Amino acid sequence: MAEPPYLRIAADLRRRIDGGELAPGDRVPSTRRLAERWGVALATATKALTTLRLEGYVEARPRAGTVVADRRTPPEPEPEPKPTAARPAAPDGELTRERVVAAAIEIADTEGLAALSMRGIAARLGVAAMSPYRHIGGKEELIGLMADTAYGELGYLGAPPPGGWRPRLELGARTLWCLHRRHPWLAHLGPVTRPLMLPNLLAHGDWLLAALEGHGLDATTRMNIQVMIYVHVQGVAANLEQEDQASAATGRTGDEYMDDSAPAVQALAASGRFPAIGRLLAEFTESGYDLDLDAVFELGLQALLDGLTPLVEHGR
Repeated sequence: MAEPPYLRIAADLRRRIDGGELAPGDRVPSTRRLAERWGVALATATKALTTLRLEGYVEARPRAGTVVADRRTPPEPEPEPKPTAARPAAPDGELTRERVVAAAIEIADTEGLAALSMRGIAARLGVAAMSPYRHIGGKEELIGLMADTAYGELGYLGAPPPGGWRPRLELGARTLWCLHRRHPWLAHLGPVTRPLMLPNLLAHGDWLLAALEGHGLDATTRMNIQVMIYVHVQGVAANLEQEDQASAATGRTGDEYMDDSAPAVQALAASGRFPAIGRLLAEFTESGYDLDLDAVFELGLQALLDGLTPLVEHGR
């Protein structure tokens, strides 16, 4: 009997890890790259990585993907059964909606929404391919449940709100930023013109809107400010998953990309066509520049709130 494709993929990666080609902390190929290289479905590639994860060879890290684990320390015990050809899949009765959603979030956090499929979730959980459909109607419903779960991880209950409209807006914006940092795929769910009616997302909107009450702002202005804050979070956060996708597609990190691009940038700056860029790069000669999205988010938030201050406090 021919060996299943996912076991062949797992064996190849296991050989590369044991042989030192892939060292602890190195990123292993994403499910999409494995699927393209081996000519298999994403679910098959997911099952191969799950096999290695359960064996302690690899581990999933949010925003880093799947990396080689340090096997000098014993792996954490796994509740799921090991998906091998000799062991049957877990019975459907062991599945719950919560387990399906949790597995989906883990895949999206490490591989992005593009890698998400019901078959891939089943492979990760070690169950029959159609089993998740007994608990969730389809991918659209699943993504809604994932988003609602993610937005519910942080809230505002249990502590009195800070005094003043600005500290309250700051807390709301930073809470949303933290959630998008944890789950970069949240920034790619859809445009603000088609908001998701999710209870846990609405709770964040309610917090922001409550901070604007009592300042003489009409309903349209309050709504626009709430949308503007969310758009700022979403806009900066959109780059998190895009960078992960670019790294997976090219095999190069953002720093490596910038290093490779440096000669071309320097040549353009030296051409004299872009004098402001040339002067800027001259200032970075010694210190260099590292793009920090957290700093960009905070700078934008403070500028946004500074601009709102005359409107909120003085009605102009």
